[in-house]
Amino acid sequence: MILTLDFASDIPIYQQIRNAVVRAIADGQLQPGERLPTVRALAQEAGINSMTVNKAYQLLKQEGYITTDGRNGAAVGSGPGRAAAASARRQKLEEELKLIVAEAKVNGISLGELEQMIGKLY
Repeated sequence: MILTLDFASDIPIYQQIRNAVVRAIADGQLQPGERLPTVRALAQEAGINSMTVNKAYQLLKQEGYITTDGRNGAAVGSGPGRAAAASARRQKLEEELKLIVAEAKVNGISLGELEQMIGKLY
């Protein structure tokens, strides 16, 4: 798994890892059931502390994006666990979108422009 981390960013490294995994799942680069690198392997590959990777994996597990198994490591989530977590994520996403819409309005971005931005990113 190739990650691009920005050590100068205000976004914590564990959050950057989390975001990269979510984007990879959304883009189809990671499929349900697919194994992720071990915490140690990813930490070594990225040149970071293994506790940072562990924190990212725990966050991803808590959010329902991945599952973990002591013997087999982490894998992209699938099945009922993922579906149950989706409802909570949907609510969180809606709250985040409310803020984005408000910021767009304050900055003079029209609904049409915002829809174009979202469409391009989607």
